[in-house]
Amino acid sequence: MKAVSYEGPKTWSVTDVPTPEAAPGQVRIKVDQVGVCGTDLHIHEGEFGAVFPLIPGHEVVGVVDQLGDDVTRFRLGEQVTVNPNVYCGQCPYCLAGRLGQCESMLGFGSNFPGFFAEYAVADHTLVFSAEGLDKDTAVFCEPTSCAMHGLESLQMRPGGSALVLGAGPTGLLLAQLIASGGASSVTVAGPSQFKLDTARGLGVDRTVRIARDDPDANIATLLAASPHGDGYDAVVEATGSPVVGDICVPLTRRGGTVLIYGVTRADDLVRFHPFDVFRREITIRGSFAEMTSFGAAIDALRGGRVRTNALITHRFGLDDYGMALQTLRGDATAHKVVIEL
Repeated sequence: MKAVSYEGPKTWSVTDVPTPEAAPGQVRIKVDQVGVCGTDLHIHEGEFGAVFPLIPGHEVVGVVDQLGDDVTRFRLGEQVTVNPNVYCGQCPYCLAGRLGQCESMLGFGSNFPGFFAEYAVADHTLVFSAEGLDKDTAVFCEPTSCAMHGLESLQMRPGGSALVLGAGPTGLLLAQLIASGGASSVTVAGPSQFKLDTARGLGVDRTVRIARDDPDANIATLLAASPHGDGYDAVVEATGSPVVGDICVPLTRRGGTVLIYGVTRADDLVRFHPFDVFRREITIRGSFAEMTSFGAAIDALRGGRVRTNALITHRFGLDDYGMALQTLRGDATAHKVVIEL
């Protein structure tokens, strides 16, 4: 089969590799569409725990092509998606129910073969039916599950105000979930008017255009736009930029919460005044890997609680993988980029 194969950071090719067979308990999937996201850019650089050699890709929709022995939950030809996060179930964190902190976590497309390939296999417990969703919606099952986990991590009280810094796909998925979770107002901020227009089309209450490199002006603009002029009950950093991270605490109301949701580099630093966090009793949380949100995410997509229309802006074939990365990194009109097989 054809696949994107990395030998090391930035060293990859589209090549022929052996087609996997479904072992007992596994499902083989004929891949139809794979999302390209910011995490894939980090993995391309050798970051985010990437282990090489590697087939990347973790946002997948396809159809069941082969069933291993004892797998009865699916039928051949059924449209499915895959939870790419695998916990060990044996470390102290797993035994305590903290699955996202598993000491031996495997991730499809980061330290385990992923989905930028014609076929892939996964344990049947990680496979979910995506019947009833068109492919352009089903490819968002994984990012929507991440957004669902972000909502869980945020622990926001109903009636509060929220600011999402970043109008990328995952930021807009989370903004919709925050709104449906009972927030009184949701504001999305970013420098791209094109992406902010998409946010408004998805029902976001308010959008604010901010500069890329003027944090003081951005703080003033966003405070003025907040419901009471003193910030937001929840501030979500959804860009992975430390420059954006720097403004989160000043934009948070007393007793509010900052959620670190975007993927930064491992050596990035964010600056804030600890006295400010102490005095105003601000909580800072992270949202890393979802483990139990996949079913709820699929239900949210099926029920229309999360909409994805207009998010896919660019489509490429597997042979154009390099162009897909370049587009995601450098094209201001790129929102969601997908690989179609």
